[in-house]
Amino acid sequence: QVQLVESGGGLVQPGGSLRLSCASSARTFSSYTMGWFRQAPGKEREFVAAIPWSGGYTYYADLVKGRFTISRDNAKNTLYLQMNSVKAEDTAVYYCSASGRVGARTPREYDYWGQGTQVTVSS
Repeated sequence: QVQLVESGGGLVQPGGSLRLSCASSARTFSSYTMGWFRQAPGKEREFVAAIPWSGGYTYYADLVKGRFTISRDNAKNTLYLQMNSVKAEDTAVYYCSASGRVGARTPREYDYWGQGTQVTVSS
């Protein structure tokens, strides 16, 4: 079982920055593809970004490309999401997730989920 705990959410002004973290209890953390998803009220959960076990490349949803950066520190069993130039439409609950599949982009491809952290972008 992989436990994931997100932190770092909160209220941020449009154009501001925020960094989310996801701590994992799994000793096998480094073997998983890790992803970030988000879900706004009344909407389906959507893919934000992901990074494979090696951290050698990253992939993003078009809506966040160029503004968000995903990274991981396997020595600390921690995943990050740096959010810059945030917009009101980035407001959502952000979820950390783990997958045993390479290139996973859809929620059903991910096996483990955190409880989520709220990000609200508002002036």
